Amino acid sequence: MAMKRVYFLIIIGLLATSFNAFSQDKNFYIFLSFGQSNMEGNAKFEAQDTINVDSRFQVLEAVDCPNLGRSKGNWYTAVPPLCRCRTGLTPVDYFGRAMLAKLPENARVGVINVSIGGCKIELFDKDNYESYVEKSPNWLKNMVKEYDGNPYGRLVEMAKIAQKDGVIKGILLHQGESNTNDSLWTKKVKLVYGNLMKDLHLKPKKVPLLAGETVNADQGGICASMNKIIATLPETIKNAHVISSSGCTDAADNLHFDAAGYRELGKRYAEKMLSLMGF
Repeated sequence: MAMKRVYFLIIIGLLATSFNAFSQDKNFYIFLSFGQSNMEGNAKFEAQDTINVDSRFQVLEAVDCPNLGRSKGNWYTAVPPLCRCRTGLTPVDYFGRAMLAKLPENARVGVINVSIGGCKIELFDKDNYESYVEKSPNWLKNMVKEYDGNPYGRLVEMAKIAQKDGVIKGILLHQGESNTNDSLWTKKVKLVYGNLMKDLHLKPKKVPLLAGETVNADQGGICASMNKIIATLPETIKNAHVISSSGCTDAADNLHFDAAGYRELGKRYAEKMLSLMGF
């Protein structure tokens, strides 16, 4: 009887494994995105951004948004806003659209966006973020509260949900304005990237990190000097790639991109990712 029970448990285990493998769509490409205001989406999205969004482009909602009819941990067609309930247009919007324009018909793209305007990269350091938040202004603390006080933890939580449905293919980063001229930025990013690899059981060789430049000097970007540091990221992370912001138009503050700038930058993220995936 004991042996029969062992065989029964083995069969149940094999069936469960088979079901999980079947339920995960290998053609559902998942991308994690994080950063500060330019990844969060500062420009207001326009009518053109909300129509004809392919249902194969999905967002995994990272917070509850009753105003949008969305709840945390569920997939929805990626109509903006893609970060939180009242954020704006982000590079991720046109990243997904540009990806699908070149991917096969049976492919889908899913995105998760956990970003906080004005934050330093230290906010995503899972071992030291609490001390950073404690010293932060109230407006930042209030945004962090939307992620139950731990944006990195929320990103990992959502990523694990996404892994049941598809395959994580890359990570999109746009951050640096709050760390302008910080020579240790690349090492701090490497720490976050490494933690994501470990916590999600990912292989760095298979999951590239794409980092976008801040508003370029050709647009009068007030943090453009940071782009020299961002340019060195591939020296610290082998599978990192820098996305140029040259020519991407910006807002009057010379800190944030405008809607057109976000659209172009998002397409550039997609062009690089497509080439890395062999498309």
